[in-house]
Amino acid sequence: MENILYYGDNLEILKKYIKDESVDLIYLDPPFNSNTTYNVLFKDEKGQSRSQIKAFTDFWHWDEESAKTYNYLINNDKVPAKVKELIFALHQFLGENQMNAYLVMMSVRLIELHRVLKDDGSLYLHCDPTASHYIKLVLDSIFGQKNFRNEIIWAYSTSGRPKDRFPWKHDTIFCYGKTDKTFFNVKEVKVPYSEEYINTHFPYKDKTGRVYRKRFDAGKWRIYYADEGMIPNDVWEIPYVNSMSPERLGYPTQKPLILLERIIKASSRDDGIILDPFCGCGTAIDAVEKINKETNSNRKWIGIDITHLAINLIKRRIADKYGKLPNIDFKVVGEPQDLASARQLALEDRYQFQWWAISLVDGIPKDKKKGADRGIDGLAYYALPDKTIKIAIQVKSGHVKRNDISTFATDIDSEGAEFGIFITLETPTNKMIKEAVDKGFIKDKIRQEQIPRIEIITIEELLNGKIPKVQAMYGKTNSSYKKADRYNNKIENGYYKKL
Repeated sequence: MENILYYGDNLEILKKYIKDESVDLIYLDPPFNSNTTYNVLFKDEKGQSRSQIKAFTDFWHWDEESAKTYNYLINNDKVPAKVKELIFALHQFLGENQMNAYLVMMSVRLIELHRVLKDDGSLYLHCDPTASHYIKLVLDSIFGQKNFRNEIIWAYSTSGRPKDRFPWKHDTIFCYGKTDKTFFNVKEVKVPYSEEYINTHFPYKDKTGRVYRKRFDAGKWRIYYADEGMIPNDVWEIPYVNSMSPERLGYPTQKPLILLERIIKASSRDDGIILDPFCGCGTAIDAVEKINKETNSNRKWIGIDITHLAINLIKRRIADKYGKLPNIDFKVVGEPQDLASARQLALEDRYQFQWWAISLVDGIPKDKKKGADRGIDGLAYYALPDKTIKIAIQVKSGHVKRNDISTFATDIDSEGAEFGIFITLETPTNKMIKEAVDKGFIKDKIRQEQIPRIEIITIEELLNGKIPKVQAMYGKTNSSYKKADRYNNKIENGYYKKL
């Protein structure tokens, strides 16, 4: 099997592509129904904010899709009876509101996740107190109460101390197996004892100087060495990925790498397949690759997300972190590969089309503030020794004409950009091409090359590998977004250092 990153609705992806009992471990961090709007914050390497784009809104509405899914769960013979009973009872209790919409949409996905999980596999579902009590009922109905393994408390410290209640400073991770054969390798996730604990509880030393304690158990003395570490309990105190963390990529709800490493090491074999159906910025994927490098294992991963913002971020994260090492082989399914599929994406979702097109020229989406957006859909920044060059990007999926170029030129000036890239799905007219040429060229001081101030490039050309001239000139100095730290397998003081 190969590593695969899917763009699309995870319910449809699961049904279409993922086989029965083919996955060893599932980790999912779905929206929590917290009524919060989350933004991707694009920052450069110095931490300066470049742009902020809404990634998703974490609330659900009872609508036609929710009603259809509810009727499917209640009336379909393939849905287990206990699930039907629970969904009906929740509908009676909650009514047709946001919470019930969330539970209905999660239930139909958890049924599919149960289907694709192997008999000895595990599912870890990440949630918060907003809906955790209801989600556990759903998990019990699908996976069975007897297959409940753990309620893990991830405790962290963040800013903010409300005055009307105790602050929420933990998330919940529910762990379920599929059967009583669930694989679990606790030796891989032991943690070291504190020095104070060792001094208090390990009073003996053997001939080699190893510190140990002994306990009489089941009719014989058992020896426990301090350097073997201890099995973690179900409260994990792991720092949050705050705004100052070197891990931070700007994606909302990003989880710590060490959190995912512990889950993956404990609940998957060296050749296991790990699935993240809400993969966001790809922390689970990154954790799999890091573990593979450090343990010489061969785990594979499947990631699914419904936004091109996430898909592009994951591709960059893997390339930035592991690019100079042996290549991480994976394919992307669901992104446009030809003109026809690009047109289809533009028809289905104009914003997803824009985000995808902007990623083709190494740009980032631009804030859409109130009022006119002045025709700028994205930006790119290139850090030169003496200054930073700013590139404005516009994406057009419909009919284009000469006036679009003249208007774009005005918007480039208003944005304070040096160059503009005009991406079009349709073939530009001769008048458009002449208008772009008339806007002039800027001569690069070092290479003495002329770069068009406005370059028109079609989606078809980009799919065929053409690179805009300004990107070809300055692409290696791209500073539009914060890059993931380059992975290095050299250890210093017990930690993998950055390059």
